[in-house]
Amino acid sequence: MFTSEVQIRVRYAETDQMGYVYYGNYGAYYEVARTEAFRELGINYKEMEAQGVMMPVLELRCKYIRPARYDDLLTVKLLLKDRPSGARIKFEYEVYNEARELLNVGETTMVFVDMKSNRPTPIPAYIHARLDSYYA
Repeated sequence: MFTSEVQIRVRYAETDQMGYVYYGNYGAYYEVARTEAFRELGINYKEMEAQGVMMPVLELRCKYIRPARYDDLLTVKLLLKDRPSGARIKFEYEVYNEARELLNVGETTMVFVDMKSNRPTPIPAYIHARLDSYYA
C-alpha cells in the first residue's frame, strides 16, 4: 500500500458563513494530495498530459465527520490501498486537524484516458513501475 501526506492551511476564502470549510473545497484538497503524491513518486501530471494521457475523475465520494475551520492546519493523507489495474486508479483520503482528529474521509476513482481518442487507456507502464514495489 502506498501512502502520502500533505498539509494545507485553511484560508478564510475557503470557509462558509458558519466558519466551516465549505464542503466543495474538499475535492480541491484531495487534488492537492494526489498531485503531491504523484510528485513524491516521480510522476509529473503535466508531462503525462503532454504525452497524451489525462486522468479525469470518474467518481467522488466524501463523508464529513467534523468541520474544519479557518486557519486550521489540515493533514490530508492519501492511500492507494489496492494496486491500480486496467484504466482505473482509486485514491482514498483521510483529513485530520492539528489535534489528529479525523474530520473527513473520501475517495476518488480516476480513469486514464487517451486524449486523442477520448477513450480509456491502460495505466502507463512508467506509473506501474513507480507503484509496483508498494504491493506484494
